[in-house]
Amino acid sequence: MAVDLTPRQPKKAYGGEGGSYYEWSPADLPMLGVASIGAAKLSLAGGGLSLPSYSDSAKVAYVLQGTGTCGIVLPEATKEKVVGVKEGDALALPFGVVTWWHNAPDATTELIVLFLGDTSKGHKAGQFTNFQLTGANGIFTGFSTEFVGRAWDLTQDDAAKLVSSQPASGIVKLGAGQKLPAPSAEDRKGMALNCLEAPLDVDIKNGGRVVVLNTQNLPLVKEVGLGADLVRIDAHSMCSPGFSCDSAYQVTYIVRGSGRVQVVGTDGKRVLETHVEGGYLFIVPRFFVVSKIADASGLEWFSIITTPNPIFSHLAGRTSVWKAISPEVLEASFNTTPEMEKLFRSKRLDSEIFFAPN
Repeated sequence: MAVDLTPRQPKKAYGGEGGSYYEWSPADLPMLGVASIGAAKLSLAGGGLSLPSYSDSAKVAYVLQGTGTCGIVLPEATKEKVVGVKEGDALALPFGVVTWWHNAPDATTELIVLFLGDTSKGHKAGQFTNFQLTGANGIFTGFSTEFVGRAWDLTQDDAAKLVSSQPASGIVKLGAGQKLPAPSAEDRKGMALNCLEAPLDVDIKNGGRVVVLNTQNLPLVKEVGLGADLVRIDAHSMCSPGFSCDSAYQVTYIVRGSGRVQVVGTDGKRVLETHVEGGYLFIVPRFFVVSKIADASGLEWFSIITTPNPIFSHLAGRTSVWKAISPEVLEASFNTTPEMEKLFRSKRLDSEIFFAPN
């Protein structure tokens, strides 16, 4: 497989005083197109509002930084849900959902949200297409004033004024005194899971921690058709070599820290060996084996997997495939002595998927 797996940062697509929208393109990261995965990032300054829109793709949103508000209108809903969001929150956004995002006017930190999703049913493989409801490129700017007036029961003059009243595109900055609905604790239920506060699925001392999003802790994941996890490994720790054994792609965004990554593909060839740091994104092809080692700063990443309840096989540690294979097969496979086989099998008896430095 000759596809370039080099991690990339996004490029700015549009923005202004209120904030910016960035996206990864299949032209720069070809695996996006191969895997039909979209990736984008929204950054809102204080008072910034990302105007209501919907997408051609189901997504998982992850709040990388800041606090703010997300408005969500589910298909056929008669009322929006207004959800307070903060760093570490993950939200599953199915097809047809209309959302808006807002950072408080007095916020001193940008609200930054990562979007990862499945574009297999979208207009462009590997890239989200967002449909704005308002703004300079909003849906209703394309309709004639006659159609807009009939749809909203307005005179053509009033329809023209309403449609042309928002000159900005996609993101605006609210003026002083403009207020939006307050978040509701009730609306948040079932819509968001904070990965920094949720019970840990894996917790290895001096090694690392994992929180997995699945249909149990965030039911809308089923509708999105994606699984996700937040992984944090400590300084100089290693994440065991492993692969997705259910034909899924793994899309990884480095949240913070830095470290080394190696990916091995078909015919035992190392197809990626690189150093990554916060802000970079890369994709591991189906069945390829990936492993990571953190630098002194540790390494944290958020991943989606293209199945709602992913299954991984690891090649090192207590749960390794090699621990399940009989000694005779292992000895013959490595063409080694019984003594070396016993030495190999005796290692990592207590370690699972993260290995602290010796």
